[in-house]
Amino acid sequence: MDPLVAAIDQGTSSTRFLVFNAKTAELMSHHQVEVNQSYPKEGWVEEDPKEIIQSVYECIERTCEKLHQLKIDISNIKAVGVTNQRETTLVWDKETGEPLYNAIVWLDLRTQSTVEGLINKTPGQNKNHLKHKTGLPISTYFSAVKLRWLLDNVDEVRQAVLSERAMFGTVDSWIIWCLTGGRNGGVHCTDVTNASRTMLFNIHTMDWDPELCRYFDVPMEILPKVRSSSEIYGWMKSSSLTGIPISGCLGDQSAALVGQMCFKEGQAKNTYGTGCFLLKNTGTKPVMSDHGLLTTVAYKMGKEEPACYALEGSVAIAGAVVRWLKDNMGIVQSSSEIETLAAAAGSSYGCYFVPAFSGLYAPYWEPSARGIICGLTQFTNRNHLAFAALEAVCFQTREILEAMNQDSGVPLTMLQVDGGMTSNRLLMQLQADILCMSVVRPTMSETTALGAAMAAGAAEGVEVWNLNPDHLPHITSEKYIPQINCDESEFRFARWKKAVQRAMNWETIEPCCSSNGHQQ
Repeated sequence: MDPLVAAIDQGTSSTRFLVFNAKTAELMSHHQVEVNQSYPKEGWVEEDPKEIIQSVYECIERTCEKLHQLKIDISNIKAVGVTNQRETTLVWDKETGEPLYNAIVWLDLRTQSTVEGLINKTPGQNKNHLKHKTGLPISTYFSAVKLRWLLDNVDEVRQAVLSERAMFGTVDSWIIWCLTGGRNGGVHCTDVTNASRTMLFNIHTMDWDPELCRYFDVPMEILPKVRSSSEIYGWMKSSSLTGIPISGCLGDQSAALVGQMCFKEGQAKNTYGTGCFLLKNTGTKPVMSDHGLLTTVAYKMGKEEPACYALEGSVAIAGAVVRWLKDNMGIVQSSSEIETLAAAAGSSYGCYFVPAFSGLYAPYWEPSARGIICGLTQFTNRNHLAFAALEAVCFQTREILEAMNQDSGVPLTMLQVDGGMTSNRLLMQLQADILCMSVVRPTMSETTALGAAMAAGAAEGVEVWNLNPDHLPHITSEKYIPQINCDESEFRFARWKKAVQRAMNWETIEPCCSSNGHQQ
């Protein structure tokens, strides 16, 4: 039997465990568990760290049972990779192993006033004040401001820091620490891709930056050790896979870039998950954007290997808009139903939906924006709204793609896509139409998990996955070709931009509460 490599894919809305054949990249088995999000106040988004790690164990055990039923011996699993929702921030007690607060999710907006305060203190009130070191604008999106909030507002966190019991980590660090023993010798580490999303990491020196830590007043001793994306970090304890090395770690968007085999400079992919993320490999040099994109670490495939960088266009709300239509508005009963409704409408009939629930990310970085639906008439019904929601995902992608083309000077000629939403054929066709370019989707859309498995299988000491270009398996894909003329798509895109302007500068002042606790 060929060697197998597994991947834990801990996303914003669900956890998955997938097992791949290391020679053919074929998906052998997997299991998925939804993860609950809580919204304790307006703009706040949290998840329970214990539920996250429990979902990981559940997915591992269920997948092992499925492999057993398929008569596949789990001793063929030679390594495990971890990929995760990035930026989401956790602090836990290393002596008890208990989280000291819920995980603050990347989408969370509670730090908006902190961010506005930080920007106002910079010379020229410049949100890019730290970009030369971090590649990132000062934004609610990244971990440092979330950690600062925890230090300022949660007594348990403050006390644990003072008594040297606190550990900070993004979701990858929490998972690896728990799986390698937790309070009994668990490994406290992260990889360069996740570290590069904290605003505490210098993307040139490839390490935590003392000056950035001072800027955010973060004690360096609570930070995890930064490692490459492909090396043995530790060994699994207390599960069916005890003794198997954990040897790959990549933030989910970096993992998708690897899983799409974008190892050459200039190659790019767009992932449609809770948010939407377009990454373009820029090789071993970090390229700074003039058009609102982030500069981020793409991967570092081994201790001695060079780091590769990417330009990234980040959109906060993609799949999350479908979840909102389902859970908040009851407009659809299941995520798959949105395709049926939108197809019934065939067009949004002038209705535009800007889902700026967490402000706007790339290319605007405007935390004061809020969601807006405009162009409504008596003719508009829920089908049109469903269509407008799908179009919103496509328009946002076009905005970041145009920024990417302006920054790199070499326009993309087709778009490689992946992620849960790509199973929606109408969305894929709409995307091709709105971009006026072909969209190519791999038949096996779990490229994020595949990337983590590749990193784990290729690690020194494991070496069951060969990443040389001539050894990479051929991945089958399907292609969507534009079917409308470009003038129509230009007109619709111009209307979209007009709608975006209407969504701007909404929530601009410190929210004040009336006596009943509601914001005025």
